[in-house]
Amino acid sequence: MAESETLKPFFQRASEAEERLARLEAALASKKDAGNEEHMKIISELQSKLESVNAELVSEREKARKLDAENAKLQYRIKHLVRAVEEADLHKSEQAK
Repeated sequence: MAESETLKPFFQRASEAEERLARLEAALASKKDAGNEEHMKIISELQSKLESVNAELVSEREKARKLDAENAKLQYRIKHLVRAVEEADLHKSEQAK
């Protein structure tokens, strides 16, 4: 019995240490969860922004494709208009002679 009375303070300190350790482990686990949640939130936001930018890129590429097609048509028209003006000038100069 004397031994148990002698060891009682040690058991009490060990029990308190285990309780503190359990609280610290719980706090650490909750911080990890909070950190993971924060990381997941950031990742989700970045994925959302990436999807938005990719959609905008597709839209801009489509606009560029349409503008290229329109530009080709306008260049074709300019070429024929210039040829028509040159022919008209040639006819005028022939008639003036």
